[in-house]
Amino acid sequence: MKVTVVGSHLCPDTLYALCQLRGKDIDIDFKNLSASLPDLKEYLALRDGLEIYNSVKAEGGIGIPCFILEDGSKTLDLNEVLAK
Repeated sequence: MKVTVVGSHLCPDTLYALCQLRGKDIDIDFKNLSASLPDLKEYLALRDGLEIYNSVKAEGGIGIPCFILEDGSKTLDLNEVLAK
């Protein structure tokens, strides 16, 4: 399985997720928002268009890590990814 992880190396939740995913048979593509302005722009467009971010934005959160699965589905739930 391949998962794109959108997050930041400065975010403890992102680092935890990466460690958990590396312990499984998962191919990880990490988009580090702290290191890439093009990735940040792409993420902001994604974030603005998805309902899963409504509560995150209402609470003033960033919404990382975000997981994009091979089938194109997106989730903020690491356990959902690990269960696949």
